[in-house]
Amino acid sequence: MQPIPFNQFALTGNEIKYIEQAIHSDQIAGDGAFSKRCQSLLENQLTANKVLLTSSGTAALEMAAILADIKPGDEVIMPSYTFVTTANAFVSRGATCVFIDIRPDTQNINEQLIEAAISEKTVAIVPVHYAGISCDMNAIMGIAKKHGLLVIEDAAHGLFANYNNQALGTIADIGCFSFHETKNYSCGEGGAIVLNNKKFIERAEIIREKGTDRSKFFRGEVDKYSWQDLGSSFLMSELQAAFLFANLEQAETIKLKRCAIWSTYFEALRPLEKKGLISLPVIPESCEQNGHIFYLKTQSLETRNQLLSYLKKNNIHAVFHYLPLHDTEMGRLHGKFIGADQHTLETSQRIIRLPLYFGLQSNEVDYITQTLQSFYA
Repeated sequence: MQPIPFNQFALTGNEIKYIEQAIHSDQIAGDGAFSKRCQSLLENQLTANKVLLTSSGTAALEMAAILADIKPGDEVIMPSYTFVTTANAFVSRGATCVFIDIRPDTQNINEQLIEAAISEKTVAIVPVHYAGISCDMNAIMGIAKKHGLLVIEDAAHGLFANYNNQALGTIADIGCFSFHETKNYSCGEGGAIVLNNKKFIERAEIIREKGTDRSKFFRGEVDKYSWQDLGSSFLMSELQAAFLFANLEQAETIKLKRCAIWSTYFEALRPLEKKGLISLPVIPESCEQNGHIFYLKTQSLETRNQLLSYLKKNNIHAVFHYLPLHDTEMGRLHGKFIGADQHTLETSQRIIRLPLYFGLQSNEVDYITQTLQSFYA
């Protein structure tokens, strides 16, 4: 068997064609025709008030932190089991990250621990939808309403996944997506911010355009643009948007293929779970996933490392995932963990992610599951 990579970005057929169209247009900077087509498609598919493309998922989170008026001394509640940019976006504005434990079934923030972490300094809650499986958003939104807090969804994994038939990223005040090459829909580097709370829309346009009302100028609403607010160059280029639009046009095809691979893994590995050798993902009834990640959890760190080595020897590139943020030097400097760490560290030491991408072939999936079974045999 030829080496099987962990990830390959999706190519659906029109990427080069659309990039050529963008090159021959009048504009390859941001907010051109392809950016607008992507934003319109996402608004329609997600039933979102406003979607703005950004240069990365990180940029979307950084915009959210500015919109939330995060300032030194504020606290933001989030899981420790997440990518570093979830924290960095708020730390860079002077906030302290308040980390809490995750649930052992979904690896998402444990909604039952949130209220105990709220203080007079708390400004926002940032749920992260791990593997495209939703956090308990009903509970989280209820807590936020009770305490007058903003909720910002880190839906980097969650595009076209749902919670109670509502698209992830559209439930909270603000949602953030990533189009990094490891995501289901990609343009190399890119992201989007979803403004579900309409009060943020006008300011978001300004922040995204270097703190100016340049968007209004291009629409003919003002005769010149000027510095209005904080901001940065958060726009995605037209070349990236052209590539992304080709992916988004085939979003359902990509999702169905990824979910089919996910289901094949799940069914093939259930016998190992029944024997108590591994743990498989849990999808609550309220959630519809999008096939973003297929993971399993081994019984121990030692077994995890042995299995990764075995897969590598058999030309399969599988990987683990996040190192807990609270257990890092920066995490200790800019954050604090509230409550007991019962599952975060343990999950980080036991989890393995298997190859899952649009171009993965069925014979490769079968080879991966057979190799896993042979390891445990």
